[in-house]
Amino acid sequence: MNIEIKPIRQEDYLDLSIMVGELLNEIMTEIQNNAFNYDQAKTLERAKDLISKDKYWVYIAKDTRVGANVGFISLYECYALYAEGAYGTIPELYVRPSARSKTIGKQLLEEAGRFAANKGWKRLEVTTPRLPEFERTLHFYVSNQFDISGGKKLKIEIKH
Repeated sequence: MNIEIKPIRQEDYLDLSIMVGELLNEIMTEIQNNAFNYDQAKTLERAKDLISKDKYWVYIAKDTRVGANVGFISLYECYALYAEGAYGTIPELYVRPSARSKTIGKQLLEEAGRFAANKGWKRLEVTTPRLPEFERTLHFYVSNQFDISGGKKLKIEIKH
């Protein structure tokens, strides 16, 4: 594979929305729980909106030999006193199964690190999917210089 990591382009949006579905379906299958509401068209619309407002940044991994997108990483900015102000969060990192174990995830993280440095962020944070089902994911982040810094991620759904 010859991998190129680039900021998302207009022609990548559809594939991004499809890869988000692949990621969520993989997680839900592994944990045997329909934990996410995924709608491809709404995901596409949401991605375009957030990216156009400069609230969400995406880098695409493309196999240039075949012209296919094989993964992506997304980032957004957060603020906290404990983090000394602005920092970045990685909400999604996905590499298609056929392209795994080829350093593509590492390349995406490296690009995210460069982006974070340019933004002046002091840190990047990521939450893994549920353990022990995704122990391999945790190992991936730790082997790429992330430190375990907390407990479980919790959420509450807000009714509108």
